[in-house]
Amino acid sequence: MQTEHKKSMITDFTSGSVPKQMIIFAVPLILSGLLQTVYSMVDMIIVGKFVGSSALSAVSIGSDVLMVLTFVSMGIASAGQVIISQYIGAGRQDKVQRLIGTLFTSMLGCAIIMTVLCLSLNNQILNWVNTPDDAWEYTKAYVITCTSGLFFIYGYNLVSAILRGMGDSKRPFLFIAIASVINLILDILFVGVFKMAAFGAALATVIGQSVSFICALIILFRRREEFGFDFRPSSFRIHRDVFIPLLKLGIPMIIQSASITFSKLFVSSWVNSYGVIASAVSGIGNKLDMVVSAFIHAISTASGSMTAQNIGARKFERVPKILVVCFFLDAAIVLPMTVITLLFPKAVFGLFCSEQAVIDMALTYIPVCVILYTSSMLRAPMFSLINGSGNSKLNLAVALLDGVFVRIGLALLLGLVFDMGVYGFWYGNAISGYVPFFIGGVFYLSGNWKKKNAISN
Repeated sequence: MQTEHKKSMITDFTSGSVPKQMIIFAVPLILSGLLQTVYSMVDMIIVGKFVGSSALSAVSIGSDVLMVLTFVSMGIASAGQVIISQYIGAGRQDKVQRLIGTLFTSMLGCAIIMTVLCLSLNNQILNWVNTPDDAWEYTKAYVITCTSGLFFIYGYNLVSAILRGMGDSKRPFLFIAIASVINLILDILFVGVFKMAAFGAALATVIGQSVSFICALIILFRRREEFGFDFRPSSFRIHRDVFIPLLKLGIPMIIQSASITFSKLFVSSWVNSYGVIASAVSGIGNKLDMVVSAFIHAISTASGSMTAQNIGARKFERVPKILVVCFFLDAAIVLPMTVITLLFPKAVFGLFCSEQAVIDMALTYIPVCVILYTSSMLRAPMFSLINGSGNSKLNLAVALLDGVFVRIGLALLLGLVFDMGVYGFWYGNAISGYVPFFIGGVFYLSGNWKKKNAISN
């Protein structure tokens, strides 16, 4: 690929061996996802061991709230990554540079607005998610502390999306590795030694993310010629010609991210109403799903970037190969994790909490885990096609069906109408994960992903 720079961070995915490219690109993303999962799990493991189920419930609820607070960054970052990949595939390096500046200004501005808004509504948010009384103070401390670090969370997502859009997965791995090591050390220190409970876990997370983002900026600034962005103040203005496509794709992705996140939070709020034990089990289950999702999301991200670049270059014949490789890599992760969960459930759930009541209820959650694992494996290739094509309308359809109608509707149907209680909400949430697979399958078979979907066109 021809660019203006002799050195470039851009990787060309429009030629060569698809399996080899996928593995090389996905491995650092998988390691990044694993570290990010460990980063999240460490809080729960250490808090569960040193404090107990109330604090464990607080970290579980606080993590759900934090997901809601970051939906804007995930939506914009995902859209930016897809558009960058398509611009690169189409050879539009000039637009890539304008988009980078636009992304920096728009995303970090959103981070500041979200921080102020959520700090002002902290108590109302805890009420909305039915925070148990026993976990209220712990949860409040966790949420306030994490909310204060939103700027750094948005910043990390921003830098990582830009680099992944260019085909660089190694540097995002470096950044999350820095955050994970710092988080682990400070978690042990703050929670285990200084007895700072959930507040200490949140503080460790924020400090780790802050240092990671600062290191990312320093590295990118020092290598700005290779990065292809000069970091001059004038370069950070919002450019209309790239901002409009960003909004066109970003808004549906924000809605998708928000609807799925809010619907999961809605289900979690009902689960929380069944008490601290149910809330703690749900939190453990979510973390186990995150272990699988760390792999699946990494492979899907690699597949999405490769799909977007090939669609931008109009090399449609390579896209089916990318999706097939994506599916088999996903299966190689999901099947062993399913076997481990089925054969050694007490050891798996016991990593997080040793309280017998939590372990007993967690064992009944095993079938839900299997459904969550399988749905992640099946929907990942379809998400990479939908996102890689830049189809904003289909993203919105998936968001509304998966995130609102099916998840909430099915959870309420099973939980309340069929009187399955907390199990109905767990199964409703898990089964809804198959929706993107069916929608994406129809989209692939229709061939519409080849037509009028590439942002570069």
